[in-house]
Amino acid sequence: MNVLVATAVPAERDAVARAASGPVREVSRPGVTLHRAPGGWDLLAAGVGPALAAASTAAALTAAACAGTPYGLVVSAGIGGGFAPHAPVGSLVVADEITAADLGAETAEGFLPVTELGFGTVTHRPPGDLVREVAAATGARPGTVLTVSTVTGTAERAAALGARHPRALAEAMEGFGVAEAAAAHGVPVLELRAVSNPVGPRDRAAWRIPDALAALAGAFGKLAPVLESWNPHDQ
Repeated sequence: MNVLVATAVPAERDAVARAASGPVREVSRPGVTLHRAPGGWDLLAAGVGPALAAASTAAALTAAACAGTPYGLVVSAGIGGGFAPHAPVGSLVVADEITAADLGAETAEGFLPVTELGFGTVTHRPPGDLVREVAAATGARPGTVLTVSTVTGTAERAAALGARHPRALAEAMEGFGVAEAAAAHGVPVLELRAVSNPVGPRDRAAWRIPDALAALAGAFGKLAPVLESWNPHDQ
């Protein structure tokens, strides 16, 4: 099964590449540059934020489909913020729900998701059996991963997101965009995050980015056998 792994930035892509079983080579496709790893994994630094991540992922999916080598799974991967105390720094989170946290409207009564406005979607659900297998193999905790266009930087917003999404374990900026592109191509999606910082007030001194990247690389080393044995056609 061919797998597309979409990260935001090259540092995350390179962390995933460290788990590859052999050398990684660069492959150019219309609109994107992939790093191809052994075993049918293509790694893509898709860009920061849901819009660019969706556009880059869609370009990679389209190129693969046109070449007759479609992907069987798309994985949104990288580091992110964790909601204390459930997802501490250094831990792993696998999404059983990928939710756009700020897609909607602010009203006098509070935030309304776009679905309550009568259109769109705000949540994608990865295959449940795959989430369970990934959690068992990597030690990742399953739960909701929020996609935000503006990273949380205050305790007040962290509390508001936690109240609105009580199952939220982490926030990042790309998962929902990647999931939208995958859904448009009828390809299942997974999101895996290594926690680099707590969600809340921005305190760069508390960020542990190298540790989170190391955790991400370790997780993908354990993930390979799971993805090799998983069959999307069984869903």
